[in-house]
Amino acid sequence: MQLSPELSTFTVLAIGFVLGLQHATEADHLAAVSTIVSEKKNLFTASIIGGLWGIGHTISLFAVGILVIFLKLQISESVEAKLEACVGLMLVILGLNALRKLLQAKKVHFHTHEHGAHVHTHIHTHEDETAERSHHRFSARSVVIGMVHGLAGSAALMLLVVPTIPSPWVALLYILVFGVGSIGGMMAMSFLIGLPFHFTVTRFDLLNKVIRLCAGVFSLGLGFSIIYEKLLQP
Repeated sequence: MQLSPELSTFTVLAIGFVLGLQHATEADHLAAVSTIVSEKKNLFTASIIGGLWGIGHTISLFAVGILVIFLKLQISESVEAKLEACVGLMLVILGLNALRKLLQAKKVHFHTHEHGAHVHTHIHTHEDETAERSHHRFSARSVVIGMVHGLAGSAALMLLVVPTIPSPWVALLYILVFGVGSIGGMMAMSFLIGLPFHFTVTRFDLLNKVIRLCAGVFSLGLGFSIIYEKLLQP
């Protein structure tokens, strides 16, 4: 993409914001975030997870942008491929973790009761207490995932535009606006991804598990596909 010199600073920044919104809808981004959102019941929590991803993504973009703008460094194709492969590996790990948590989502307990001379045992199944307490807690995981994405192909995508901006300060501002767009876009997408998990978690337990299974398998499959394409494909 080439930016014309006639474009105003406002137009350049507006383009950056729109591209940031669009960037949040890429498959690898949605796959990564969906594995985390699938663990949550609350839609507000799901949106915050997307926002944290966007913050991590912006941090990486801004750091790389400084190096490219002021030190004139370039990301080679081989380095970019390795960074993309890291994203693939991360998706594989996230997918496996989502499947592991799905299998361990419930615990079985046996309770023995005595009524006079009669002794009988009840089998109870309920959600893992540790997982239940974590529904409203935020960790750095989403930020780290966003940073990995920012270092990989997303950095190359955005830096195709940055060198066409004459002013280095406008270029940095463009990165921040792009980041704000990606934060907003991912918060919206995380909210939408969280809807089926939110509405099925209490009333439709089997359907909820099927959706969580799909999220884990999608992340796992996409991760292996990226690794093969970037490292193994002849």
